[in-house]
Amino acid sequence: MISVNKMSWFKYYKEQVKIIRERDPAIKNDLEVLLYPSFRALYSYRKAHKHYLKGHFFRARVISQRAARKTGIEIHPGATIGEGFFIDHGNGVIIGETAIIGNNVTLYQGVTLGGTGKETGKRHPTIGNNVMISAGAKVIGSFTVGDNSKIGAGSVVLSEVPPNSTVVGIPGRVVKREDVRLPQLDLDQIHLPDPVLNDINVLKQENDELKRAIKKLVDKVAKAEREGKL
Repeated sequence: MISVNKMSWFKYYKEQVKIIRERDPAIKNDLEVLLYPSFRALYSYRKAHKHYLKGHFFRARVISQRAARKTGIEIHPGATIGEGFFIDHGNGVIIGETAIIGNNVTLYQGVTLGGTGKETGKRHPTIGNNVMISAGAKVIGSFTVGDNSKIGAGSVVLSEVPPNSTVVGIPGRVVKREDVRLPQLDLDQIHLPDPVLNDINVLKQENDELKRAIKKLVDKVAKAEREGKL
């Protein structure tokens, strides 16, 4: 993880330009990076995290809460965040104290990395490398979302996610495994498998086959009656 004292503001700026240009086609020039809520929120987090590690908890929370009011992104200073992190749009994003986020992770607006109650110790999720969590998704509890995984928009994830998986639904279910495309390069949030629709289509197909079989049987009985065989 990059610490604030080893990273000048300008180095941070150049790093963010590279990350945002890779993942957001809306950016037209480098200066726009300064207007991204993620830029300000993450820089404030780096400073607050430094204070948190030194035991300056109140100062750390002052910095993080000021950033939350200005950006709509609340990152607890105790969270651990790797390199290449990006929050697109960002409003409503919440990252809890014991959350651990790997490298090259992308979050969208409304994402929560939360705990499940008043438990102590590690109570927030661990997010692996190269993970994409789509808009409005909630990842709740102390478990791991494996590397290279995607969480679909609006999903509620309550249990472990294996690496290279796609998860959708409430509660979240793994609907695709061993997807080798890296989410930070493939940021498609909408063309994800829909297991409920797939089940409905299977039921419709089976129902049509059943209706054809019944009609065939009815026609056969009617013919037999006309021929006096019944």
